[in-house]
Amino acid sequence: MQVTLIFFIVLGFYLFSMSWTQQQMVGGFSGAFRNVFQVVEKFFPPNTAVISAIWGPMVETIQMAIIATTIAAILTVPLALLAAQNVTTFKPLYYVTRTFLNILRTIPDLVLAVIFVGLFGIGLFPGILALIIFSLGILAKLISETIESVDMNPLEAMRASGGNVFQVIWYALIPQVLPQYTSLVLYVFEINIRASVVLGLVGAGGIGLILNQQLGFYNYPNAMMIIILIFVVVIVIEYISTKIREALL
Repeated sequence: MQVTLIFFIVLGFYLFSMSWTQQQMVGGFSGAFRNVFQVVEKFFPPNTAVISAIWGPMVETIQMAIIATTIAAILTVPLALLAAQNVTTFKPLYYVTRTFLNILRTIPDLVLAVIFVGLFGIGLFPGILALIIFSLGILAKLISETIESVDMNPLEAMRASGGNVFQVIWYALIPQVLPQYTSLVLYVFEINIRASVVLGLVGAGGIGLILNQQLGFYNYPNAMMIIILIFVVVIVIEYISTKIREALL
């Protein structure tokens, strides 16, 4: 009975939201569809002549994602260990690290990029900083949970045989989490490729900055070619990353 009541409340909320949204739209859904066709028509055919000019910024975007992911992957290791309850037995340190990671995850990458562009100016550096902090929040959280789910018997055996903290981590913990760690780093790299494009829209460099400029100048065929190139690059990187992760797990 309660489940049925909750279902109808949620359904009523959705219907109300759809009706209210349509009232706020100029011309309703039919007007919106007409506008979509008019706008999409301006983007075609894409201007293939700009490929040579936009390939450089596209490479910069990929480099930005690679640098940010690499630095974040290195910084993640100590943070993930401190945020794992079965490794960090000193509770105040564990809770402080967890709280720090929660704070990192609450700040959207776009907000970080706007802040760093204001501090350091337009370019790749603010985008890299924003992606590092954004990646740290995700990676450290996921890897700490992976560490908490490992088999503790090898760790206990190493401690019982006189191994120090670093030996326990190196010989008993890392072999268990290394495949998941590599897989998660590749997954975050895929996310960073997409995120770096968006960050460029607020001045963080790369292909996003060029896309924003072309849209601002109403060069829609050029913008369409940039969008197609981004789509192709993201698909290729995602395919390669997926194959590597399948081989690791």
